Amino acid sequence: MGLNGKLVASMEVKCGGHLFHDLYQTNSHHVSNISSDKVHHFDIHEGEDLKAGSVIGWKYTHDGKVKVTKQLIEAIDDEKKSITWKVLEGDTLELYNSFTISASFEDYWVTWTFVYEKKTEDTPEPITLLSLMIDITRDLEGHLHKI
Repeated sequence: MGLNGKLVASMEVKCGGHLFHDLYQTNSHHVSNISSDKVHHFDIHEGEDLKAGSVIGWKYTHDGKVKVTKQLIEAIDDEKKSITWKVLEGDTLELYNSFTISASFEDYWVTWTFVYEKKTEDTPEPITLLSLMIDITRDLEGHLHKI
């Protein structure tokens, strides 16, 4: 069994994917207001805006524990409605040597992709982390569908 992995989850949503893209690109700080039981804090560490090259941080609950992550926004594609983040620091890197998260928001579909390298063969696949992203997406969908 290899140390490199990729997990993908696509889900249909009731509101246009462009709303999710806009939320993550311009109003990421609202995610902690909308999904407050899962995401507790968001901040920008480097950069003045949410653009490629900015470094952001999240505080969240995963598997019953409060965790943190610091991420570099590697790419934002407004045309394809996609964003890619590279994990720089935090709890995720205790288990993985590298971890990249990509999200695409097309029409009425949201797709989350994790590309990672496990530190050891015994490191679990990040399925519960992907499940958390699906749960957050459902929270955001409920909020955005009301707007």
